[in-house]
Amino acid sequence: MIQFTLRQQDRQTKARLGQLRTARGVIDTPAFMPVGSLGPVKGLEPDDLHNLGFRLMLNNAYHLYLRPGHKVVAELGGLHAFTGWPGAILTDSGGFQIFSLAKLCKITDDGVTFQSHIDGSTHFITPETAIEIEEALGADIIMAFDQCVALPASREAIQEGVRRTTAWAKRCQESRRRADQALFGIVQGGLEADLRRRSAQELVALDFEGYAIGGLSVGESKADMYAMLDITAPELPEGKPRYLMGVGLPEDLIEGVARGVDLFDCVVPSRHGRTGWLFTGFGRVSIKQAQYTRDERPIDPDCGCPVCKRYSRAYLHHLFNVKEMLGSRLNTIHNLWYFADLMQRVRSSIERGTFLALRDEFYRARAAEAPNGETREGANDDRRTGLD
Repeated sequence: MIQFTLRQQDRQTKARLGQLRTARGVIDTPAFMPVGSLGPVKGLEPDDLHNLGFRLMLNNAYHLYLRPGHKVVAELGGLHAFTGWPGAILTDSGGFQIFSLAKLCKITDDGVTFQSHIDGSTHFITPETAIEIEEALGADIIMAFDQCVALPASREAIQEGVRRTTAWAKRCQESRRRADQALFGIVQGGLEADLRRRSAQELVALDFEGYAIGGLSVGESKADMYAMLDITAPELPEGKPRYLMGVGLPEDLIEGVARGVDLFDCVVPSRHGRTGWLFTGFGRVSIKQAQYTRDERPIDPDCGCPVCKRYSRAYLHHLFNVKEMLGSRLNTIHNLWYFADLMQRVRSSIERGTFLALRDEFYRARAAEAPNGETREGANDDRRTGLD
């Protein structure tokens, strides 16, 4: 399945340097996973992701269950053959999408009845069904079916979600048939510290191959998210990978690493690329703004990505304004390069014992006055919902 090796622990923070071995390659951690909800990261080919340095990506079981169907994917050889991606794949169970996207959703201890957000058709998913879907899709890492409680919520509702998540996790383990996939449990508990600890402890007792921290990045403040990470991560085994689901923005990656997280995923790089927000070492650039009409500079003069080496801000501004599909592709490549490079620098800093210095420089660069009065920050939007 997988083998995780903890190589080094930062002395000043809880940052960890590790290595995740799968049948399809080695992933150095901390690592960010690009999101291809329906298979591909929109507009990119597998070679694009590989050339950007990624060896692990996320596909979404909910979306693939609805289209083209998990049985179709299985008949065509599984996700790797279907998509042409040679690296490792993680599929989430679809629980979050069911609770956030479905038109109607009824939850019982047996499972969840919901209506598709696409055509309104009715479906019933149980923990056993979720595992059946993920095994048919054939990812290297699969997630247990959990109940993600929308925030804000009452303590009683969150407590019920924790209870049900543990019960469903047991059923997921019992229904497994494939020995070549690693199964991760998902910690829930909202913003209730004791429930977070309880959820983590109950899942650790079930001895999963890895553990995810779920139910965050769903609209709560950053302070609340980081506080829950402070509480949850220490409850998880040191020798197994820790995955923070649906996160996030660059500052969230930095803070998650500082609290002991190994894996991240988010739609931000690709979705922001399509909406014209480009990440740089000094913040975010809105390429749609008129000030870039005649700007001959690259997006970020310090960036080594193929887009910055070849194209000007003026050209990317033009592509965005005329709605040329190449613009979305180039923007996505640049953003993913930024995320891959950020994680590489994070790993190098942990190895050298300079992670805190990198963290300080990260915030210092973003706080500095923007060159030429550029607008650099955008809305902290849609980190978890919808497609990539």
